[in-house]
Amino acid sequence: MNGNMVATWHNFFLLLALLISILASYTMFNFIGNLKRTNGTFRQFWLTGGAFVFGVGLWAKHFVMMLANNIPLNFTWIMPVALMFIIFFSLMAFVMLSLHGIFKYRLLFGSSILAFGIAIMNFFSILGPKMDILSINMGLLIVSLVVLFVGTFFSFILSESGYEHRKLVSSMLLGSTTVAMQLIGRRALHIEYSDTTFVTWDSLSHDINVLGLIIAIGALLILMSTLVTWYIDKHLNQMDERYRLLVENSLDTIAILKGDRWGFVNAAGLRMFEAETASELIGKSIYNIMPDKDRGAVKERLHNLVFAGSGKPIEQEWSTLKGKILYTEIVETMTTLDNEPAVQVIIRDISERKKNEELLINSEKLYVAGQLAAGIAHEIRNPLTSLKGFLQLIASGRKNNNSYYDIMNAELDRIEDIVSELLMLSKPQVYELTYQDMRVMMRDTVTLLETQAILHNIAIEAEYGTDPLWIYGVENQVKQVFINVIKNAIEAMTDGGAISIKLSRESDGVFVRIRDEGPGIDEEQLAKIGQPFYTTKEKGTGLGLMVSYKIVDNHQGKIVVMSELGKGTSFEIMLPFRYPEAAIRKSS
Repeated sequence: MNGNMVATWHNFFLLLALLISILASYTMFNFIGNLKRTNGTFRQFWLTGGAFVFGVGLWAKHFVMMLANNIPLNFTWIMPVALMFIIFFSLMAFVMLSLHGIFKYRLLFGSSILAFGIAIMNFFSILGPKMDILSINMGLLIVSLVVLFVGTFFSFILSESGYEHRKLVSSMLLGSTTVAMQLIGRRALHIEYSDTTFVTWDSLSHDINVLGLIIAIGALLILMSTLVTWYIDKHLNQMDERYRLLVENSLDTIAILKGDRWGFVNAAGLRMFEAETASELIGKSIYNIMPDKDRGAVKERLHNLVFAGSGKPIEQEWSTLKGKILYTEIVETMTTLDNEPAVQVIIRDISERKKNEELLINSEKLYVAGQLAAGIAHEIRNPLTSLKGFLQLIASGRKNNNSYYDIMNAELDRIEDIVSELLMLSKPQVYELTYQDMRVMMRDTVTLLETQAILHNIAIEAEYGTDPLWIYGVENQVKQVFINVIKNAIEAMTDGGAISIKLSRESDGVFVRIRDEGPGIDEEQLAKIGQPFYTTKEKGTGLGLMVSYKIVDNHQGKIVVMSELGKGTSFEIMLPFRYPEAAIRKSS
């Protein structure tokens, strides 16, 4: 063959091998660069995809280089085994390189593994076939290995730098290194093969179709992988940019915690915590600006977050770097930062909302206190007016009438009743809580009121059930609730009738349903039930049901009232079911 033609093809194959190596390296850097963005299934995709593309690229480059140097090609089991070697060692190297913050010398070991894999593939393909003569120039061989290791190591260092075009420059360095290593390594070996069935440039040139097929397949694989990674990388960059703008322009604090330290805080967070620069927070413990009383709970919550994955919005108190108290609402979610587990937090300042809520609560308290004071003044003023009038009559020396004293005593009793019921609404006092069977308390209440019901031509029909209905509470207070409700029912049924009482257990609650056949209550009146001094009875104080609501609330229960005009009213009282501890110990 013409010498100029051979030289031309030699240069062409050499440039083609260099291009394939650079493209494969660039695609690989794109793949492993995306490891920082994702985890789980996508992480495995980037690892295996990068190893496969890089392995196939270097494998194709290797055989194109052999053609460039007119080295025999052996189309046997050696070729696929060489491919498996480079893919396997590439994958191991990329796994090592992905251990950010876990392994200190990951770059050194990762580049060493990759360089070892490239060298194994190169020399295995050359030394695998049967040989008659082999001589090695150890100096050149060592130089080729040193060039390979140094170039690989510095290409990975450069790929993780902040240089704008780091991927392209790293790819050119790694691609050139692998080509240089193969050129130097080939000069270090002198081989004469015993098998003459190999394919060389001279034989391959007779079948240009086979040559074109080999080159096309290798180039197509690398080109397609490069285009795919470029497309994915472009979209991921767009997503990163949108996310960055969202984070930076957010009115809420968005931060990432590495352990108990700030790893990232957006601009809103710096403003919230009154930090002049990010360095005042980044790397510092979150507990420095958190109340001591919350530290234990926060540590436990962050520990549990590893298993839960995310948490519900909760309120958290902070202090700024200048000592100002902040009330916030915080949402915590697991994420990654530099390939390490981290916690992403979104913090919303609710100090103004808390202030408004406090003002609203205080305003509501004043409103309720005003209503209560007006009711007390109205209810007590009437008997006091009577007492004052009778005292004036007595002081004037008019004829003394013993009925005056009876009326005065009755008015004083009325004042005493009002004061006693008001005391029930004060702070909860210390009572003896015991386990009680609701059926027993209801039977006692029905026995107490049965005579009064009969006098009003009313029948009390009660269903107590067969199983004990245990509650944990104050016996006299719970009985007082039953008495208040049943007495109201009796007084409402002026034409007689029946009061039905049914006790039952549903899930973790004990329900008492008391229904009368009175005239019923309209919606407007029903909405006011339980308010102080609101009553539909002529001589009522309006405090009975208010006290009942308070008692039930103190027992962690609730009262639901339903009524229908002309058909009657139903009271549903629910208290938590509490099985006696003594019975639990006895059964166990």
